[in-house]
Amino acid sequence: MTSRTPLPPSPAELARLHEDVVTWFASAARDLPWRRGVSPWAVMVSELMLQQTPVARVMPVYEAWMDRWPTPAALAADPPGEAVRAWGRLGYPRRALRLHAAATAIVADHGGQVPRERDALLSLPGVGDYTAAAIISFAFSGRAVVMDTNIRRVFARVVSGVQFPATAVTAAERELATALVPDHVPHVWAAATMELGALVCTARSPRCQECPVAELCGWRAAGYPAHEGPARRGQSWEGTDRQCRGRLMAVLRDAVTAVPKASLDVVWPDVQQRERCLDTLVADGLVEPVDADSFALPGHR
Repeated sequence: MTSRTPLPPSPAELARLHEDVVTWFASAARDLPWRRGVSPWAVMVSELMLQQTPVARVMPVYEAWMDRWPTPAALAADPPGEAVRAWGRLGYPRRALRLHAAATAIVADHGGQVPRERDALLSLPGVGDYTAAAIISFAFSGRAVVMDTNIRRVFARVVSGVQFPATAVTAAERELATALVPDHVPHVWAAATMELGALVCTARSPRCQECPVAELCGWRAAGYPAHEGPARRGQSWEGTDRQCRGRLMAVLRDAVTAVPKASLDVVWPDVQQRERCLDTLVADGLVEPVDADSFALPGHR
């Protein structure tokens, strides 16, 4: 078992939980560019960039992106390969293609404005349940159940009394998260719990002595029981297809013209792996064959 059946706090405990977390956030929140009263488009860009990517790596790419493409229309007017190029080394570059496709859909179907309705958001490329909820909350100050990794870990520890949540979101977990959303400033609650998980209730070295809700924490009260589920392993990198794909993409991003196949061949010694990775990049729409022996980013002119 990875968790016990979570029960929502009592009304008094819930009120205290809301007050303590929101009060802590008012003084502890990081000054991040996507929190500075920006447009819904800026929030959407930040959310896709932040998926599985640390804040420090995202910030310079985000700021350059928004300087170049401050609106969906600006991005949609450029070829998708330019989005991939600007994505740089953030990883998972298909997110750049999805952002470009979403910008194109926003211009075509929503008058160039990011929609605020959940169903409309879910219809956009690259937008799933989490991203739609985050846009509703952070861009429009709406009431939504935002459940990223940090938030889920905070709720697992404070309310459910376990070290980590289940690998995938369960119905019981979502029901609990819904019950925890306050009627007042729900968007602040979402941002505050996310920040608490990122800065204090971290995965590997939680700083419980700095936690504003340590006295309410079920995991602390239970004596910090160890995780009982499958071992949580980090992702390998060296020698993987992801590393190979990254090497190939780096050559294509840095080129202003189509790249001869020979220039790609020299960046990875394993011929079979290199060919397989190039094929998957083409299949994913991240690379286009220009002719029989050269390649470029999509939308090559």
